[in-house]
Amino acid sequence: MSWFKRKEKGITTPTRDKKDAPDGLWERTPNGHIIHKKDLQNNAYVCPTDNYHFPIGSKEYFEILFDKNKFTELDIGMQSADPLEFVDKKPYVKRLKATQNKTELTDAIRTAYGKVGGVAMVIACMDFQFIGGSMGSVVGEKLARAIDYARENKFPLLVISRSGGARMMEAGFSLMQMAKTSAKLALLSEAKIPYISLLTDPTTGGVTASYAMLGDFNISEPNALIGFAGPRVIRETIGKDLPDGFQRAEFVLEHGFLDFIVDRRMLKKRVSSLLRMIY
Repeated sequence: MSWFKRKEKGITTPTRDKKDAPDGLWERTPNGHIIHKKDLQNNAYVCPTDNYHFPIGSKEYFEILFDKNKFTELDIGMQSADPLEFVDKKPYVKRLKATQNKTELTDAIRTAYGKVGGVAMVIACMDFQFIGGSMGSVVGEKLARAIDYARENKFPLLVISRSGGARMMEAGFSLMQMAKTSAKLALLSEAKIPYISLLTDPTTGGVTASYAMLGDFNISEPNALIGFAGPRVIRETIGKDLPDGFQRAEFVLEHGFLDFIVDRRMLKKRVSSLLRMIY
């Protein structure tokens, strides 16, 4: 039974007394591949073994894209109100407060400007951990102001979408953001300032139906779920099985709704090259 024991410096100790690796140092992909968190960070949060793109938020995207992670954030303190006094399992104001404490975010989007590959640029990035990246009044307003800032300063704009769609707690106020952001992007287009839209997993609902698909270039990360309604809702509505890979980035690209798919490790280089070509 010696294989139940191990030797350290000549002393035999039971295996049950061995020291486990500290929790939180490793990540596992859906395919079962394990990678150390530090290696993952150095690899743009992509597993090199199976190319799985781990979900990340604005902190990580800003770190990847902005030169030396230097940027100036816009409209930092803006927070949602509760115009409808909405209550489901808990009041909306309490849900907002709890989510803010948990995520250390004020809402589901952060906007900032800085240099990307030496080119000044405005980036707006959604955070899915804040109520599913849902689009409420603050998301729409911060994005509208970021578009204005890009237009006034003639900076190209990159919007990184990751969202379940409109925020139900704000109902019509949320849906109004679709029109507002679309109108602002039309002004940006008239000023001939480039807009790149990056769709990540998932990008759905009212975000897809507005600013996410209005880029001069619509690009995506591999295997991202992109659509309006989800696959389950569509399947139940039409009563038919859906094609393999339906609503995944590769399927969307094949049907002409994306310009290209980019590996996150190449994102900064591809965005910089694109801007140098057109701007």
